[in-house]
Amino acid sequence: MSVPAPSVTASKSEANQPSQIYLVSYPKIIFLYPTFVAAIIAGITMLFNVGEATSHLVSLVFLAIFATNLAVMAFDFPRTTSLTLFFFLVAVGIGLWSLFKFNPNLLPAVTNVIQRLNPEANATFYFTLVTAFSLIYIAIMVTRQFDYWEVRPNELLHHHGFMSDLKRYSAPNLRIEKEITDVFEFMLLGAGRLILHPSSEPRAIVLENVINIDRKEMAITKMLGALQVRVAPPNEEA
Repeated sequence: MSVPAPSVTASKSEANQPSQIYLVSYPKIIFLYPTFVAAIIAGITMLFNVGEATSHLVSLVFLAIFATNLAVMAFDFPRTTSLTLFFFLVAVGIGLWSLFKFNPNLLPAVTNVIQRLNPEANATFYFTLVTAFSLIYIAIMVTRQFDYWEVRPNELLHHHGFMSDLKRYSAPNLRIEKEITDVFEFMLLGAGRLILHPSSEPRAIVLENVINIDRKEMAITKMLGALQVRVAPPNEEA
């Protein structure tokens, strides 16, 4: 009787799996893209011959979006309850502003402050801001080409440096953890924190602000689980 050596076979789903998955960690400024879009719209609006009232309204809306965006970056909203509280406070603020705006005799001192709040900016201001954002985003996209991670069925690769330095980790026993640290950031870009635990590395690898983290985590899980080890049954010889 002879016993063949164990053979490694691929599951049927392996053919549908990508040969590699790329992971990129981005800086938090990517979450300012709503302000970037708002600046574009405001700049285009100000190119037309709008009145003073419209100019003030555009500026107020832009500042509100910018302030909300900064709050998203400054604080973490890890739970839906914190997100609900944030929207509640925003609604209360808008309600109070409308109350004093349309009832000037309610609190004259507050009404005077609101009436003096008439910010104004021209198209040049908005397009200058758009240009600054564009240059920063282009720089981020270029630099990310020199610092990213690549997951393969048998190894984890870290590409870094302008000379394409490469560091390898064992991937078959790789453990991954997904953390949604901020509900707002997840809503904006599906972003979160991905923690990699290579078997050959004592310290975990933490990747912040990974875009589309759900899809990345599912793809990695399927890739690493695609290969299965099967021991071929012994063949009896007469």
